[in-house]
Amino acid sequence: MKVSDLFLVKNPEIKALHWTWIAFFISFYTWFNMAPLATSMVKESGGWLTMNDIKVFSIANVALTILGRIFIGMLQDRVGPRICYSVLMVVMGIPCLFFAFGNSVMQLLIARLVLSTVGASFSIGIHMTTLWFKPKDIGFAEGFYAGWGNFGSAGAAMTIPTVALTWFGGADGWRYAIALNAVIMMAYGVFYYFAVTDGPPGFVQHKPDNVAAMEVSTWADMIKLAVMTVPLFGILTILVYKVEAKNYVSPTTGMILYVVIALLTIYQVVQVLRVNIPILKKGVPEDDKYHFNSVVALNTTYFANFGAELAVVSMIPAFFEATWNLSPANAGLIGSTFAWVNLFARPLGGYISDKFTSRKLIMIVYMAGIALGFFAMGWMTASWPLILAVIITILCSVFVQGAEGATFGIAPMIKRRLTGQISGMAGAYGNVGAVFYTFIYTYVNDSQFFLIMAACSFISSIVCIFWLKEPDGGFADEYHMSSVDREIEARRA
Repeated sequence: MKVSDLFLVKNPEIKALHWTWIAFFISFYTWFNMAPLATSMVKESGGWLTMNDIKVFSIANVALTILGRIFIGMLQDRVGPRICYSVLMVVMGIPCLFFAFGNSVMQLLIARLVLSTVGASFSIGIHMTTLWFKPKDIGFAEGFYAGWGNFGSAGAAMTIPTVALTWFGGADGWRYAIALNAVIMMAYGVFYYFAVTDGPPGFVQHKPDNVAAMEVSTWADMIKLAVMTVPLFGILTILVYKVEAKNYVSPTTGMILYVVIALLTIYQVVQVLRVNIPILKKGVPEDDKYHFNSVVALNTTYFANFGAELAVVSMIPAFFEATWNLSPANAGLIGSTFAWVNLFARPLGGYISDKFTSRKLIMIVYMAGIALGFFAMGWMTASWPLILAVIITILCSVFVQGAEGATFGIAPMIKRRLTGQISGMAGAYGNVGAVFYTFIYTYVNDSQFFLIMAACSFISSIVCIFWLKEPDGGFADEYHMSSVDREIEARRA
């Protein structure tokens, strides 16, 4: 696939790609529509809302994305990505409207927490793209989808303040801007249902028989899956800790929430056992087995790259403003480069993954590049020339977002009928990384923060060296079908 192919909009797969990245763009625009309006919200609240409240909302804004990506990943393996995307966009418009017209801290917190589920949109589009594109082209297609869709966060930062202040104005301008965002997302969700199909006409989507938990191939893999499930739920305790520390909830309510998180974790681990023990006892055919260690490796890569992106975007303008004594406008302009780079860096990562002979090697190189980039940023001080600091920041961002593209140039190859769950889990680990990094940032300085992210990226590159397997048929014209895939397809036909 070439860049010029993106202009062949009459081709059904290209048309589906464009409609899908636009859905992702609108979803991410909605997901990040609060930050650009934060100061206006506080100023116009009359004192009942503070910047400390906004910081807690920011953690809530990535919390349920984790669970959303897990469960919606399972759901789309059952009903398909088209229905999931349409329903998600329509339903998430409701908490967005509640947030727009909320008049208490608790109402805004709950609305933002529920609205964070819209971040699950990413993994849905990943699955949709795999249904339309062949293995040899999937890296670039996924990278383009994710890079241009992910730019929705920057789109919100650049445009929504103008909508709020210029179009609407007044004390409630921010409310009407967010409400308009909600209406547009809901309308596009309805449009998307009629504009796109789950793959070309006549295409049969291979689906697992049971989506309550991911299928695995060995007993050891089942244990690994159970272990990997725990952080996906356990990371939510950070949000509970924060809201309890800020006195948003009482210690008793906090304890109840901890118990609920523990029960959810136990429930999902039980589901892993319930789904896989019968499968393993029966025996998995050799041609249906897959390399679960590759799933673990991609979980670590997305934790380290996308998690870092979300965390860095929230602090990099303040870092440049304080370190080089810049104006907020100039610091924000420099900081925005981390998001702008998405437009080419993520598609480039997928393109390189398609064109080189080893997707694994590209993944390792990218993760090592992230480690070096953040290591260099960890040593940046006011004594450095500003232009050099900006160049290093941009180069680091190129590796961060290129690695994101390379991650999902591999994910669809691991196990075709589990693409939704594998993509959902890797995507969820990206948000685990974001919550983890954001939490850690409250206890360290900027230099230490960059070095911690460098260390995590380096560890991920080592994991990839030993655990990531070069995907079978990674550059083929068709995806591999096992005997179980053919049996399921015949049964459903």
